[in-house]
Amino acid sequence: MISRRVAWFIAVGCAAAALHFGAVLGLVQWLALPPLLANVGGWLLALGLSFTGHLRLSFADQRAPAGRAALRFVAVSAGAFAVNEALYALLLRFGGMDYRPALVITLVVVAFGTFLLSRHWAFRGS
Repeated sequence: MISRRVAWFIAVGCAAAALHFGAVLGLVQWLALPPLLANVGGWLLALGLSFTGHLRLSFADQRAPAGRAALRFVAVSAGAFAVNEALYALLLRFGGMDYRPALVITLVVVAFGTFLLSRHWAFRGS
C-alpha cells in the first residue's frame, strides 16, 4: 500500500503534468512554437499548481515555512526542468520520436527525482 504522501504527490504531479502537457500541445498546435520552447511555457504554467499542491497536500505534515519551501521548490523544479529539457531534446533529436510521447516519458522520469528532493529538502520542516 502506498503512503498518503506518495498518493498526494502522484495526484498533484499528474495534475501539474496534465497542465504542462496540455500547454505544450496548445503552444505547438495553435501558436506553432517549437516543442522545446513550448515546453518552457508548459513548465512555467505547471509550477504554481505543483508548488501549491505539494505544500498543502503532499508534504503538509512536514510543516515547512511557505516562503522557504517556495524558494527551495523553485530551485528543485528548475533543476528538474533542466533535466527535463535535456532529456526531451535527446529524445526528439536522437530517438526519432513524436514530441507527445517523448514529453510523457520525460515527465515521468523526472518526477522520481523531484519527489526525493521535495520530500527531503524543499518541504522539510524546521
